[in-house]
Amino acid sequence: MTITPEIVAEHGLTPDEYQVILESMGREPNMTELGIFSVMWSEHCSYKSSRVHLKKLPTSAPWVIQGPGENAGVIDIGDGQAAIFKMESHNHPSYIEPYQGAATGVGGILRDVFTMGARPVANMNALRFGEPSHPKMRHLISGVVAGIGGYGNCVGVPTVGGETNFHAAYNGNILVNAMTVGIANTDKIFYSAAAGLGNPVVYVGSKTGRDGIHGATMASAEFTEDSEEKRPTVQVGDPFTEKLLIEACLELMASDAIVAIQDMGAAGLTSSSVEMASKGGVGLELVLDDVPCRETGMTPYEMMLSESQERMLMILKPGREAFAEAIFHKWELDFAVIGRVTDTGHLVLKFKGETAADIPLAPLADKAPAYERPWVPTPKRADIAAPTGGDLGEALLKLVASPDLASKRWIWEQYDHMVGADTIGRPGGDAAVVRVHGTKKALAITTDCNPRYCFADPVEGGRQAIAEAWRNLTAVGATPLATTDCMNFGNPQRPEIMGQFVGCIEGMAEACRALDFPIVSGNVSLYNETNGTGILPTPAIGGVGLIEDYDQRVGMAFSAAGEAIILIGETRGHLGQSSWLRVVHGREDGPPPPVDLAAERRTGDFVRAQIRAGAVTAAHDLSDGGLLVAIAEMAMAGGTGATIEAGDGSTGWAFGEDQARYLVTTRDSAALLAAAKAAGVPAQAIGTTGGDAVSFGGGSVPVADLRGAHERFLPELMDR
Repeated sequence: MTITPEIVAEHGLTPDEYQVILESMGREPNMTELGIFSVMWSEHCSYKSSRVHLKKLPTSAPWVIQGPGENAGVIDIGDGQAAIFKMESHNHPSYIEPYQGAATGVGGILRDVFTMGARPVANMNALRFGEPSHPKMRHLISGVVAGIGGYGNCVGVPTVGGETNFHAAYNGNILVNAMTVGIANTDKIFYSAAAGLGNPVVYVGSKTGRDGIHGATMASAEFTEDSEEKRPTVQVGDPFTEKLLIEACLELMASDAIVAIQDMGAAGLTSSSVEMASKGGVGLELVLDDVPCRETGMTPYEMMLSESQERMLMILKPGREAFAEAIFHKWELDFAVIGRVTDTGHLVLKFKGETAADIPLAPLADKAPAYERPWVPTPKRADIAAPTGGDLGEALLKLVASPDLASKRWIWEQYDHMVGADTIGRPGGDAAVVRVHGTKKALAITTDCNPRYCFADPVEGGRQAIAEAWRNLTAVGATPLATTDCMNFGNPQRPEIMGQFVGCIEGMAEACRALDFPIVSGNVSLYNETNGTGILPTPAIGGVGLIEDYDQRVGMAFSAAGEAIILIGETRGHLGQSSWLRVVHGREDGPPPPVDLAAERRTGDFVRAQIRAGAVTAAHDLSDGGLLVAIAEMAMAGGTGATIEAGDGSTGWAFGEDQARYLVTTRDSAALLAAAKAAGVPAQAIGTTGGDAVSFGGGSVPVADLRGAHERFLPELMDR
């Protein structure tokens, strides 16, 4: 077939990119070769618009074993153990086919983690939906939540928390970001670089079908009215097969048979083979006749581009094939030797005795496009003249009932968060806590981001996203160790969108350095827009921290009456971009709250030290909704009210979203306040726990009324 400009364009390649292919090949590619270049040079696989900026992020620390560049990040958690984790997007597939899109997003991120030798112990997610009143939104919410629960519950990995926000900017392009955390021994971590001339290349897992072809390319383009026609590019998952694959891989990993291993994610057999060979500086020869297929008549093009789920590619030590095959057959999975490692530096595909493709790997990797897209900084916003007056109690009820702040019980009750019996507490706190099995250690895990902050000021929003994740981990008593990110943005070819990306990276990098909180893995998802309307910039952050003794952790629930409530950090009453301004007044004005990273470090380190010293009985960081919302959340969690005696009763005091703040309760306020003064940390006793209402200057709201308002939103939306 002659490759026409139309065919090149259909494969998401520009004329200039195609010219580089011609120069690299020294000839015109055939369709299979063009397809391979297409997916490997897609935005989704090559990060061609983001690579130059991602290099600005700090990725190392003494406890980081593996940063970006592998299937997932790896950090040392002591005692010869490592936490392995990553977050990825499955946005476009989830909008087109919400159940399978979300389900296969969970399956894919699980494979990224167990590919490296870890047993997955926790799933998280970060979901962004459009306006609840949008005619498609109930269908999307229902499908996505069912897909996450259906896959995670069946595969036997607990879904322990996450976040869910709503905004009109996501009406045409929802976000589904999935995160998995696993535990491995530091001496049994597996990497993906192929090695060993003549070593066998082995395919394991499910058979290959025609589902998901061009999935990576589809994820690298914005939506139009015909997005529904892209349904065939969405993969179909099988969590029961994934469970078998996890057990078979971990059993084989306990031996010495594996040289390298890679999951078949985006771009399937193409990306796994190309990445393994490129990282190892070797070639591969694959015999596609030997690829297990579930459909007849599949062509090399279809086999290489299929994104069928639950598949892995391995390089084994010679002579270990029969041993490995016995394990996979025991688990009722396909096993096939489909090729060998060569020294040619080429990916050579054989089919029916002929060469179906012969591509030099160095240009495929080294000449992948890397663009410094034009960008413009986001204009700074002027301070607002905030509305005055209004009943604080009424405003508090509106806030706790609003879509972003309302209870997400309807969602998390569809997830099995206790399977494995190591989850401590139900979802809904600042961070999930999962025991490291057989030890006193626990991992704290969170996902967070405020896209409205990032839209108003990307640099400040990027700082805040990292700082908020750091605070969430600190609030349960954990030492924050590292993050993974999911960078969700619109069309990078628009300078204002690229400016949002560059600004968020700048802010994130500053915060990571200031807080010793490196980014060890992640994902970039661009072109999240429909008909030219982009999403809010959403750099979702997944944070992981360590609690040395889980008996020292604290939750956010008021645990007893008569305890002092201490506000840690400085309150200035910043209302720009606040939830109060949006929910009560329908405005998204002004700049986001400034982030003082030195203050974040100082207050966070102090709170964590007090938790570990046993001086704190409950802790909660202040974020969306400010002080009164945080108090209400602690009261609802514990079923105990509070009387607040400090404050000036202003809306800024009640609902301002100043950063670097925590609420803690203590039985000895004098000692805690003295410790804060000695540490140079602002601290103020503002009230006492007890009673059945949250009472404050200017109002009193029964805890039962708060809970009723808080629990109402999602059940009413989904049951109507």
